[in-house]
Amino acid sequence: MFGLFQGGSPAYKNLTPAQFSQALREPGAVLLDVRRPDEFAGGHLPGAVNIDVTAPDFAQRVAALDKTKPTYVYCRSGARSATAAGQLTKSGFAHVSNLLGGVLDWPEKLVR
Repeated sequence: MFGLFQGGSPAYKNLTPAQFSQALREPGAVLLDVRRPDEFAGGHLPGAVNIDVTAPDFAQRVAALDKTKPTYVYCRSGARSATAAGQLTKSGFAHVSNLLGGVLDWPEKLVR
């Protein structure tokens, strides 16, 4: 299907923590933490919505989000968020970005 892959890779962007931090300042940006609820409770990026990518209702829950808004996805290390970013892209989200390195590489303070 056209648009899902660009040059053999998924159509979402991988951003460094610095790029991700800058992009989050964009008006209307949606920040999605795809870790388990217990991980989210232990500390997350300010303003994040928690939807566990491993939960059976992940697709159903993200379907309620606005697909036209820029969506920024992260997890602990970047692996689960890459999976989630691919799923979001396939389900019609227009602007998806993944945080490389996840919260392990995030330089700013997490909130609880």
